[in-house]
Amino acid sequence: MTATTLQNPLLIGAGLPPFDSIETAHIVPGIAALIDDLTAALEALETDVVPTWDGLVEPLTRIEERLGWSWGIVGHLMGVKNSPELRAAYEEVQPALVQFATRLGQSKPIYEAFKQLRAGNQWASFDPAQQRIVESSIREAELSGVGLEGAEKERFNEIQQALAELTTKFANNVLDATKAFSLTLTTPDDIDGLPPSLLALAAQLARDAGEEGATPGAGPWRITLDYPSFGPFMQHSRRRDLREQLYRAFVTRASEGDLDNSPNIEKILELRHEMANLLGYGTYADLSLARKMAPSVEAIEKLMGELRVASYDTAVKELDELKAFARTKGAAEADSLTHWDTAFWAERIREEKYGLNDEELRPYFPLPQVLDGLFALAHRIFDVTIAPADGEAPIWHPDVRYFQVLNGSGDPIAHFYLDPYSRPAEKRGGAWMDDCINRGKVNGQVRLPVAGKPSLMTFRDVETLFHEFGHGLQHMLTKVDYTGAAGISNVEWDAVELPSQFMENWCYHRDTLLTLARHVDTGELLPEDLYQKIVAARTFMTGSAILRQVRFGWTDIELHHRYRPGSDDTVREVSQRIAKQSSILKPLPEDAFLCAFTHIFAGGYAAGYYSYFWAEVLSADAFAAFEEAGLNDEAAIAETGHRFRDTVLALGGSRHPMEVFKAFRGREPSTQALLRHRGLAAA
Repeated sequence: MTATTLQNPLLIGAGLPPFDSIETAHIVPGIAALIDDLTAALEALETDVVPTWDGLVEPLTRIEERLGWSWGIVGHLMGVKNSPELRAAYEEVQPALVQFATRLGQSKPIYEAFKQLRAGNQWASFDPAQQRIVESSIREAELSGVGLEGAEKERFNEIQQALAELTTKFANNVLDATKAFSLTLTTPDDIDGLPPSLLALAAQLARDAGEEGATPGAGPWRITLDYPSFGPFMQHSRRRDLREQLYRAFVTRASEGDLDNSPNIEKILELRHEMANLLGYGTYADLSLARKMAPSVEAIEKLMGELRVASYDTAVKELDELKAFARTKGAAEADSLTHWDTAFWAERIREEKYGLNDEELRPYFPLPQVLDGLFALAHRIFDVTIAPADGEAPIWHPDVRYFQVLNGSGDPIAHFYLDPYSRPAEKRGGAWMDDCINRGKVNGQVRLPVAGKPSLMTFRDVETLFHEFGHGLQHMLTKVDYTGAAGISNVEWDAVELPSQFMENWCYHRDTLLTLARHVDTGELLPEDLYQKIVAARTFMTGSAILRQVRFGWTDIELHHRYRPGSDDTVREVSQRIAKQSSILKPLPEDAFLCAFTHIFAGGYAAGYYSYFWAEVLSADAFAAFEEAGLNDEAAIAETGHRFRDTVLALGGSRHPMEVFKAFRGREPSTQALLRHRGLAAA
């Protein structure tokens, strides 16, 4: 190793990352040196591998952990400190990383050793977590093409590389098509109905586009297809003609000219199907489900069908309600409401019926108070205490805080970072939970987990904070001592949202909400009428919302299971056919939403979009256990919370999620609680 690599903080490989001393210049030399090191370590392991836990799993875990530690920091900084320099460095090292990951996944000696381990004498003495780690390592190797030889293996690796390029191209086309369209507004009539927050954003977008003198009061204002601009415009603009123009542009993004994603969709579907066949699966959906909790395509379609039936009539009534309301307001379009009208009229009803206004609620949710309420809830239901530990760990931005988690007897069991504010110039939008260090036994000592938690506060922000904290709890309260199955590791994709969606339910629980909702200036409690409005608004337009998600999930499964590129049916025809069964308003003939459906064509949701619902069934049913125990019975809540902690939170990926769920609930999940929480109980 050279002196420069010795001083490279990305190569420390253990403990808390020194975020305060990591620079972009460390990435390219650091990752290159790391891959050289790890390649040598992998070759040495392949030469001397012994099919025992100590001779195979532990040295392999060390390789995976070193890779995860360094690459995890780079990925985290891409999310929170993004810059052109960082992006360039990331893109430079990514191909070598993909290559190393493929090499690791297709290692024959490692795969054979895992199979020997499963067939050997040690197997019976392994605990369930160890057995599941071995089983999933064998499965992952098989899904990475370890069993392929010669031309088939070569073709498989070609497909992997081609898919990586195509999905990146798909995402870039969506980004570029979204950026290519904008609407410039110049008169008071153009901006009729738009709220101050959108006018401020639109003036900023106009300045970014070269209109140096643009102001929120005088304009000009620029509206784009980015959701923070597009969404509020569709909800508030009184100019129906402009809403139509914007909507048509939105649903045809990336569907024409140089940015047309249609050929990319065909190619991606074709390659995924071929890849599944090479691995011995009938369809890509079957391959996708090999890593999921859902047992079969039929089980997913049964859930989708159940949700469609439960929400369809409600969605019809919701559209009728919008039309009736528009009529009372004398709207010319009342009888022919269409796609560019629904968000506008729904927002007018929401204001009139629930009187809920984000800006009015904000003063009741200052972050420190919300955190106190959240931590008090964690103490009540899971018997853990959360205490500030600022100054005990290096941070990447002055706003970042550090906390420790203590068990009932006051011993530290985990730590987490909290990065709560948005920084548009360098931090990606949205909210997420990242793991920094996983629990595991190192030289006989248990190493405690550390989570990183990024998230100002509308009620939606409060829900988001609770959601991400749920992921954090599963990571931090794990009792599994094997890194490969601790916390969120090895948890199936369609079950991983269970703890996060479960925590969101507490935001609607009266006592919980009133512990954290106090006015920032007066200290007064959230008024009862505002609480009741929050609860009532939870189920507003819920039939339409569920139906929309059913359409997406169904289309995803259909394309990855039954559709064959080159058949008589086109992708667009499949999409339109499913929309007829699962939409109240039929899509426009030119609707090409699939061309911008990055979740399934450039994200991790291919043949997995149903996962949102699958996990919500689990989380709603889990919360129902607390409702049945009695939400105001402290002893019963503590007892149920203890059981949830010992199963869902403690067992992590050490057992199959269905086993974990049944250990908590005593039975398989039912959709009843989800339908009730969504206001569809009668259905």
